[in-house]
Amino acid sequence: MVILDGTIVNIALPTAQHALAFSNSDRQWIVTGYSLAFGSLLLLGGRISDYIGRRNALVIGLIGFAGASAFGAAAMNFTMLVVARTIQGAFGALLAPAVLALLTTTFNDPAERGRAFGIYGAVAGAGGAIGLLLGGVLTSFASWRWTLLVNLFFAAIGVAGALVLMYNDRGVDRDPLDWPGVLTGTAGLFALVYGFSHADTTSWTDVYTIASLGLAVVLLAAFVTIQRRTRFPLLPLRVLMDRNRGGALVAMLVAGSGMFGVFLFLTYYLQVTLGYSAVMTGAAFLPMVVGLTITAQLSNISLLPKFGPRPLIPFGMLVAAGSLIWLTRLGLHSSYLTDILPPLLVLGLGVGFIFAPAFNTATLGVANHDAGVASALVNTSQQIGGSIGTALLNTLAGAAATSYLVGKAPTALNVELASVHSYTSAFTYSSWIFIGGAVLTGALLRSGAPQHSKGEVRVSAH
Repeated sequence: MVILDGTIVNIALPTAQHALAFSNSDRQWIVTGYSLAFGSLLLLGGRISDYIGRRNALVIGLIGFAGASAFGAAAMNFTMLVVARTIQGAFGALLAPAVLALLTTTFNDPAERGRAFGIYGAVAGAGGAIGLLLGGVLTSFASWRWTLLVNLFFAAIGVAGALVLMYNDRGVDRDPLDWPGVLTGTAGLFALVYGFSHADTTSWTDVYTIASLGLAVVLLAAFVTIQRRTRFPLLPLRVLMDRNRGGALVAMLVAGSGMFGVFLFLTYYLQVTLGYSAVMTGAAFLPMVVGLTITAQLSNISLLPKFGPRPLIPFGMLVAAGSLIWLTRLGLHSSYLTDILPPLLVLGLGVGFIFAPAFNTATLGVANHDAGVASALVNTSQQIGGSIGTALLNTLAGAAATSYLVGKAPTALNVELASVHSYTSAFTYSSWIFIGGAVLTGALLRSGAPQHSKGEVRVSAH
């Protein structure tokens, strides 16, 4: 539900904007409001799930997210919709770490864990594409409001399943809450996400962008200092000291940043250049979902227990980079079957080797009372990566379009060609991100099969 929300609402934004009569500048806040709340509150949400129990956090998160969705669906003006999206982000920050922590503490057997994280990794990687399709269908054949109301259906299933199938696990962390850490960590992440969002809508040299990113550096440095010195830290630094976990978090940061180039700019290309409808655009991504699902299961069930994450994640990144370089050949009249479908399939196969092993590795062996905050770190890495990708690739794509038009007459054809050039430039830069990620993760991850801890507490389902 949280994963789908990133794209399912975005594709409905133009329709919602027309219905509620808000400006283009206001439209950005529908996305930013959610991102700010979600990104800044994830660490706190993860620690809360350690305090109150993961099932309780899951149920509260589902109900709160559904309630905010219903409020947004009933929005009569821009303010109501922004408030709803912000509340969604806050409850999403409780929900997302709880889900991953439940997987971490429930599935201790290596075979079961491999299957569980293979499914989770496939859903996490493919959620954006599925959201595009579902958002297109709901917007085209029902109403933009149904892109929010559909969350009530998902939440009802989730709450019923949690109450019936899961034990009511008690909170495993009874330490006092680290309020200085909460304040500096939350404010630092807020400033970081806001800085990247503001750079996307203005520029990297804007005074508010510079001030926000500068403040983020100061606050996050203070946060790390506090975590080193306090007796009961919000984020115990021991969670970050494992090389495999650090490499997996870098993988999530890189994947979140690089995949943005695919979903945003390929969506633009399909809809603006080739004239695809929203539904057709969503359907165009489905082959990528198929490829991702196959390799997510293969990598987590068969390969990760034998070889460990070091050969898998860098290999997946190089495959993803190759597919993006392939997409740079797109032109004004490219064919889906020959020019788009093959690299999308390859991209899915590559990304499957990244997401599932990274989720599994990032949470493997973590102490039970740290499972929530460790899971939040994974979500935070992916969210920050997406924010960086949004700002950086939009800036680079815009600069590419501008440079293409230098010395050319601004005819309709040249403007179209400039747009395509900006999309293919974004694919090039995204491929560089993945290549850099392959080098970093190859250096950080340890060789050999992962070691499964036998001391983790099981919080299992019936």
